[in-house]
Amino acid sequence: MSFDPATLVYDEKGLIPAIAQDAQSGEVLMMAWMNAESVAQTLESGRVTYWSRSRQSFWIKGETSGHVQKLVDLRVDCDRDCLLVLVDQTGPACHTNRRSCFYTGIRDGAEVELAQPMTVSS
Repeated sequence: MSFDPATLVYDEKGLIPAIAQDAQSGEVLMMAWMNAESVAQTLESGRVTYWSRSRQSFWIKGETSGHVQKLVDLRVDCDRDCLLVLVDQTGPACHTNRRSCFYTGIRDGAEVELAQPMTVSS
């Protein structure tokens, strides 16, 4: 059975949430948006491609930063309205230079920073 990205359930802007997870560790790295074309590009190229809502353009993860996400597996949830993108992550996934975008925890009613930015050697 072949996969057609048009069979997914997109929002009114033609977007679907995509959760990136490290394929080895299981760590949730980030959440971003895809449209049917970025899903197709990701499957074709093996490089995870998102849709940037602010730039209104495709965003190939790591294209400018070098923090590449290579596709390991793409999974569709039961309602077909959310994607799980299992990746091989090079460097930090978050634009704050942290491994994961989920670096803030709520502990006893207060925000706690759980991870510091990664140092990148030159």
